Amino acid sequence: MSTTQLYTKYTRVWIPDPDDVWRSAEIIKDYKEGDKSLQLKLEDETLYEYPIDLQGNELPFLRNPDILVGQNDLTALSYLHEPAVLHNLKVRFLESNHIYTYCGIVLVAINPYEQLPIYEQDVIYAYSGQNMGDMDPHIFAVAEEAYKQMAREEKNQSIIVSGESGAGKTVSAKYAMRFFATVGGSASETNIEAKVLASSPIMEAIGNAKTTRNDNSSRFGKYIQIGFDKRFHIIGANMRTYLLEKSRVVFQAEDERNYHIFYQLCASASLPEFKDLGLTCAEDFFYASQGGDTSIDGVDDADDFEKTRHAFTLLGVKESHQMIIFRIIAAILHLGNLEIQGERDGEACSVSSEDEHLSNFCSLLGVEHSQMQHWLCHRKLVTTAETYVKSMSLHQVVNARNALAKHIYAQLFNWIVQHINKALHTTVKQHSFIGVLDIYGFETFEVNSFEQFCINYANEKLQQQFNSHVFKLEQEEYMKEEIPWTLIDFYDNQPCIDLIEAKLGILDLLDEECKVPKGTDQNWAQKLYDRHAASQHFQKPRMSNTSFIVLHFADKVEYQSEGFLEKNRDTVYEEQINILKASKYQMVADLFQEEDTVPTTAVGKGTPRISVRSARPAFKAANKEHRKTVGHQFRNSLHLLMETLNATTPHYVRCIKPNDEKLPFKFDPKRAVQQLRACGVLETIRISAAGFPSRWSYPDFFNRYRVLMNKRDLSKNDKRQICQTLLEDLIKDPDKFQFGRTKIFFRAGQVAYLEKLRADKFRAATIMIQKTVRGWLQRTKYQRLRRATLVLQRYARGCLARRLAEHLRRTRAAIILQKQYRMLRIRRAFQRIRNATLTIQAFARGMFVKRIYHQMLIEHKAIILQKYVRGWLARVRFRRIRAAAVVLQCHLRRLRAQRQLRALRIEARSAQHLKKLNIGMENKVVQLQRKVDEQNKEYKLLNEQLSMLTSAHSSEVEKLKKELQQYQQSQRGDDNQLLSLQGKMEQLRMELEKAHGEREVIEDSHGKEKDLLRKRISDLEEENALLKQEKEELNRRILCQSEDEFARNTVEENIQMKKELEEERSRYQNLVKEYSSLEQRYDNLRDEMTIIKQAPGHRRNPSNQSSLESDSNNPSICTSEIGDTEDVIQQVEEAGMEKAAMDMTLFLKLQKRVRELELERKKLQTQLEKKEQERQKSQVIETKTQVTPEHEDFAYNSLKRQELESENKKLKNELNELRKAIADHATQNNSSNDMRDSYNLLLNQLKSANEELEVRKEEVLILRSQIMKAAQQKDMGKNMESISPNASWPNSDRHVDQEDAIEAYQGMCETNRKTEDWGYLNEDGELGLAYQGLKQVARLLEAQLQDQRREHEEEMEALRNQVDLMQEELEKQQQVFLQTLQLSPEVQVEFGLQQEITRLTNENLDLKELLEKLEKNEKKLKKQLKIYMKKIQDFEASQTMVPVERRSHERNMQVAVQRKEKDFQGMLEYYKEDEPLLIRNLITDLKPQAVSATVPCLPAYILYMCIRHADYINDDQKVHSLLTSTINGVKKVLKKHHDDFEMTSFWLANTCRLLHCLKQYSGEEGFMTQNTAKQNEHCLKNFDLTEYRQVLGHLSIQIYQQLINIAGGILQPMIVPAVLENESIQGLSSVKPMGYRKYSSAVAEGDSSYSLDEMIRQLNTFHSIMCDQGLDPEIIQQVFKQLFYMINAVALNNLLLRKDVCSWSTGMQLRFNISQLEEWLRGKNLQQSGAAQTLEPLIQAAQLLQLKKKTSEDAEAICSLCTSLTTQQIVKILNLYTPVNEFEERVTVAFIRNIQKHLQERNDPPQLLLDFKHMFPVLFPFNPSAITMDSIHLPASLNLDFLNKV
Repeated sequence: MSTTQLYTKYTRVWIPDPDDVWRSAEIIKDYKEGDKSLQLKLEDETLYEYPIDLQGNELPFLRNPDILVGQNDLTALSYLHEPAVLHNLKVRFLESNHIYTYCGIVLVAINPYEQLPIYEQDVIYAYSGQNMGDMDPHIFAVAEEAYKQMAREEKNQSIIVSGESGAGKTVSAKYAMRFFATVGGSASETNIEAKVLASSPIMEAIGNAKTTRNDNSSRFGKYIQIGFDKRFHIIGANMRTYLLEKSRVVFQAEDERNYHIFYQLCASASLPEFKDLGLTCAEDFFYASQGGDTSIDGVDDADDFEKTRHAFTLLGVKESHQMIIFRIIAAILHLGNLEIQGERDGEACSVSSEDEHLSNFCSLLGVEHSQMQHWLCHRKLVTTAETYVKSMSLHQVVNARNALAKHIYAQLFNWIVQHINKALHTTVKQHSFIGVLDIYGFETFEVNSFEQFCINYANEKLQQQFNSHVFKLEQEEYMKEEIPWTLIDFYDNQPCIDLIEAKLGILDLLDEECKVPKGTDQNWAQKLYDRHAASQHFQKPRMSNTSFIVLHFADKVEYQSEGFLEKNRDTVYEEQINILKASKYQMVADLFQEEDTVPTTAVGKGTPRISVRSARPAFKAANKEHRKTVGHQFRNSLHLLMETLNATTPHYVRCIKPNDEKLPFKFDPKRAVQQLRACGVLETIRISAAGFPSRWSYPDFFNRYRVLMNKRDLSKNDKRQICQTLLEDLIKDPDKFQFGRTKIFFRAGQVAYLEKLRADKFRAATIMIQKTVRGWLQRTKYQRLRRATLVLQRYARGCLARRLAEHLRRTRAAIILQKQYRMLRIRRAFQRIRNATLTIQAFARGMFVKRIYHQMLIEHKAIILQKYVRGWLARVRFRRIRAAAVVLQCHLRRLRAQRQLRALRIEARSAQHLKKLNIGMENKVVQLQRKVDEQNKEYKLLNEQLSMLTSAHSSEVEKLKKELQQYQQSQRGDDNQLLSLQGKMEQLRMELEKAHGEREVIEDSHGKEKDLLRKRISDLEEENALLKQEKEELNRRILCQSEDEFARNTVEENIQMKKELEEERSRYQNLVKEYSSLEQRYDNLRDEMTIIKQAPGHRRNPSNQSSLESDSNNPSICTSEIGDTEDVIQQVEEAGMEKAAMDMTLFLKLQKRVRELELERKKLQTQLEKKEQERQKSQVIETKTQVTPEHEDFAYNSLKRQELESENKKLKNELNELRKAIADHATQNNSSNDMRDSYNLLLNQLKSANEELEVRKEEVLILRSQIMKAAQQKDMGKNMESISPNASWPNSDRHVDQEDAIEAYQGMCETNRKTEDWGYLNEDGELGLAYQGLKQVARLLEAQLQDQRREHEEEMEALRNQVDLMQEELEKQQQVFLQTLQLSPEVQVEFGLQQEITRLTNENLDLKELLEKLEKNEKKLKKQLKIYMKKIQDFEASQTMVPVERRSHERNMQVAVQRKEKDFQGMLEYYKEDEPLLIRNLITDLKPQAVSATVPCLPAYILYMCIRHADYINDDQKVHSLLTSTINGVKKVLKKHHDDFEMTSFWLANTCRLLHCLKQYSGEEGFMTQNTAKQNEHCLKNFDLTEYRQVLGHLSIQIYQQLINIAGGILQPMIVPAVLENESIQGLSSVKPMGYRKYSSAVAEGDSSYSLDEMIRQLNTFHSIMCDQGLDPEIIQQVFKQLFYMINAVALNNLLLRKDVCSWSTGMQLRFNISQLEEWLRGKNLQQSGAAQTLEPLIQAAQLLQLKKKTSEDAEAICSLCTSLTTQQIVKILNLYTPVNEFEERVTVAFIRNIQKHLQERNDPPQLLLDFKHMFPVLFPFNPSAITMDSIHLPASLNLDFLNKV
């Protein structure tokens, strides 16, 4: 269709406007060809007639449909022209607050003049790895595209950032470098990325200044090359600078400042190290105060100076060099304050020698004061004959001073840049680089000088390169799609560039004029007029002879020639430079030594010097080479820059300044259009519009415009053919579109025409729908009215019927009321008469009764009066008699008292001792106690004396007996001596009886006093009990009052403690994660160093040598410090002392932090355990009562075990001897009969010896156990003796010492062992033998009884366990049955099949284990049978005889056979040398599939059984070695399989199971509550492995984090396509036109996107792997909670950064996809894991997209609903919300402001995106196993034959 056909009624167009540049209007009348005007209606409803030039036929620009407004890419607009671009940028900037917009390959960045939260670290991670068109426009997207192209194509990249001052170029370049530093961080410890970022504050301080347009304007251009290695890590950087504005050092315009460093130094002048600089405030210096205000609002110069100094330090600038730099800057300030005094009418001048500023200048730079004073005012003229010294005029001196100041600052600037490059330089070979060009944009001012000319010249070159690159990309796109194309005409600015840089161009003429001795600016301008007057790009102003005009690509600029020559020469006098060269400061002298070098070398290296002075006189230069001018040097450096850019792939960022007032989010259309024209954005639009700007892929076009197709075309399968057919029918002109290989190309306006047809089709369909709906509504309304009428009639008739019924009812009621009323009136009259009669009768009868009562009352009172009178008379008489008797008694008693008083007065003086005795009555109890103690001591002393006397008496009696026997033998007749001895004996007996008597007396007195004290104590105890009861009552009342408050405080404390514990656990696990990353980085560094060294031979670095020791902090392991020291030494040898020291300090800091956290964790654990211990006190008391029998059983078992071991060894030796003897028999020639006899004899001897041995062993064991019991009773007796000294044995009434009793028992045991001493009972020893036999029989019976009792208990315990198991199984089946009842029939069938399969699998495994046991026993029996058969055959075949003496000797020899094999005790034995083989077969080389059909976590059980055997034999070295090797082996496997989810899950399950086993069998009561008796037998006995449990806990955390990282890496690419982009509900979403960025990246991907079903299948895979490998359910829940949080964070972050997915249809799709994920969680019974709660922000975002967004009620609903979203996230989604169809409405700015007003009270965090790398703290709950160690079978596939079952 023709273009004029689009100008119909209701079409909107753009017309020019003097204020807004372009204004929107609507056509109110169809336009026809030949009309002279166009009838329009403006937005304010005013009519306007737009004139049309009939010759040019220039119609106004058409406006794009509203559906296309606000596009991310300007090239996606259907109509590409200036007003459409301006309007799209304005809408995005003001309404959506989007500062970035794509324009093809250009990123347009508008300065918001406000800090936005879109540059955080999480935003960088969100853009990293994403395609450029998938996310919203951003500087990070451009940086990611450059980084990705560098990595994919291995080609250097460049990012060109341009724009005028204040547009934000420096900030954009800074953010791009921050992105590269974050994404491509260096792999080494050099922190090169930090140094790259640290160069920014230095360059801003010395190269940026405040201007009228920008507070931080860069007054130089720079190109930073960031180098990358083959792994694309940052290895270094290099900076090139261009055209520093030196004139700013000596002159600033109004409201401008000098460079920031001057003001920063003045603000810090008060620091002590800067006292010698002689600085004051900036207002006191001429060079810093010419612009007026020296401060900037919101900027702290002192704080910025600290940042600058810190950056200098980070880049390696020494402190001394920093001070020299600051001295030079201060010297420049002092140089500007010199007072120059004119002489001889200004022809000469001088500087005072006492000038303070001159002295400061000379002292700061270290130069001669007199020489500098002289040569500031004089200059030297050298001729061929002689040299002259000439005075300079005042004007010349000021210019020379200013030139010197500019030259000093320029040299200092160059030195700092070179030093930065040295700090950023690297010796590693650079593989590729990304350059960031931050250069000035096109400038035009009222007065334009040499600087503006150079800037605009550079922009001409860049614009030429930009145009050619855009044209090249456009043509490449057409060629790739194989469509016919013609050359596109685009603006070529080569003539303008030739005008400037060609031979005899402006720069050549300027250099030529500079060589003329008396060249002037006017002469140069005249030469320009003469030479270039005919050029199209050069003009001469009418009113000036010193200015010229250049027509640049952006605008024409008038330049004033005044000052061009001086700035181009950049003259500075040689005498002043020579003085500076002689400075006493080496750095100052070095700054000016570089003049002697040839400047071309710097240009060749790519680091040209910006400021170059004029050359010396030609006659003095030996090589006759002139110094290059500033213009020539700038031209060379610009050519070098263009060569670099042309050799790279460029990326463009155009910065736009929205207004000149620096107000946030204010858009000035005039300024914006001016910059869009200058930066080439509109040129890009023009090039795109000249070809085919609109491009659609075939599937997107089909989905968008399928409503325009008929059913016949839709039935075809070829979408491309359908699209071709449709376009050929709709667009008749074939030049308006082209069909490519993957896309359809449209001319400008054709997409708008298709959109119009689509809208018309929708409008017709809408009318049809409205007609049908309105008819249905009318019919529904009529039916509703008809039903209402019928209801009203029914109710009216009912109302009339009810009225008649009511009248009849009321009439009947009135009759009844009359009847009742009449009856009531007659009845009341009757009752009134009857009541009156009854009342009269009652009063009459009462009167007669009252009279009788009064008479009786009077008589009764008379009797009472008589009774009281008679009693009173009797009492009076008694009192009188008693008073007389009392008087007599008183007189008698007084007489006796007087007598006693006289006696007491006589004895008063002798009774004073009674008072003294009464003084100590209060201490009576204490004295009694002391007396008791003294009596106890005396009692013990008497006991000791008595025992001594008894012993002495017994010894004396023995002695006397012996002497008596001797005397009887020697002197039988000496009777006198015998009598004397008998007398002595009698005397001793008397003394002994006396002692006994005294002892009895003392005991009686002691007993009495003891009874008294006990009575007193009992009284005190009763009083104490009463007081305790009162106290308990008071406490009970207090507790009742404060119980609620205490409970509430306890709950709050528990909650707070849990929170602190969770936070501590999170910090602790993050520290473990950091430690593991440091360890990984250390291993990587070690590998790199070994590769770099390439030393001969194999050298292994023990990376894991001290991993266990450093993690566990085990004080019992002495190798940790040694291992750490060896690691440090190895690091020093390989990487150097500096790096190793840094790593070691970092490692020690981390280790210290780990210890501190561990102490805090232990404190928290002790606080929790204290509360638990209070509850367990009762259990502890009960367990104490059971210690004694358990200890006895343990003693018996240990003795039995030792005895059996010794007997086993002995029997093995005897069996070997027997076998040896049999072998010797076989070698002899004996007869077969003799061999049979000897064989039978040996068997008989074996049986008899075996029986006797069993009897002896039982006796020995019983005897030893009794001895141990006696020893225990002895200890208990000692304890009881300390408690009750009068304790007695239970079977004896007399006092017997306990030690004597034990000694007697032991002596009796010894006599039982010695049969030769039994004669002490009788002469024959028969009684002793009988007693011994009976005792042995009793012991045997007792042992048998104990065995039977033990077997019975074991059977009972087994039966109880079986009952418990059956009950648990029954409960499980009931739960399963209840769950299945709640499911649907199909799910019930599937669930039943799963249960049946599980049951059959378990039974199959049990049968397999039983079959393996039976096969093993069968093989063993077959082997034994073969051995016995072979022996019998050997015996029968042998014909030799054995000698008689040998045979007799063998008959008497003890024979032993192998004992019957005992049951498996759940321990595995291995030799030390087999440990590496065990680790290799069980850990390193083990595949999870190898143990998939066995018990889950089988390696963990096997390792524990090996640890248990090492504990059993008490080998601590073996335990330490095995655990260390296990942990190192697991780490090695995880490092090798760092991306294998199945392997990581497998070892997480085994590590956790090993940790649970170490807890379950540790012997601690808290972990043994669920153990069976059999499991308690498998506990560790000798070692406490608590610290190893801590190491395993650390390892489990690391494995868990690796598991999450692996799963996250697998899921992350699926999340956005599956959750956001997957079209689960077909046909719901629609497709909008895509821009250049979108279709350039979307086609390359094809159909590689993931669906939601694929992601759910991946989640099923994760879940099945973890469940099959026996991972704890609690850990599985935590894993999926973490994964679902990542799904939520990644999806929400992507939603917040993409405009194309923020629509109503996406919200519907997103809600459906989330419901699928929630359904999956319910299907896997993961509702309690908290995973569904982590999706709440994403759910609310989906609901926000679907809610209405118009009224204030809608705003309140959104605020109340979106509680999990922050304010920034809600506002961001509303700003991004984009209608997909024309019928949807955009969110208004007023509605968003209303939302922000409602959400002001929220205290949300400032961050916009969620941290998808955030990891919840993991908790490993204790989960004991029901499997016993003796029931575990070792599969043969593990190759663990060297393990022996114990």
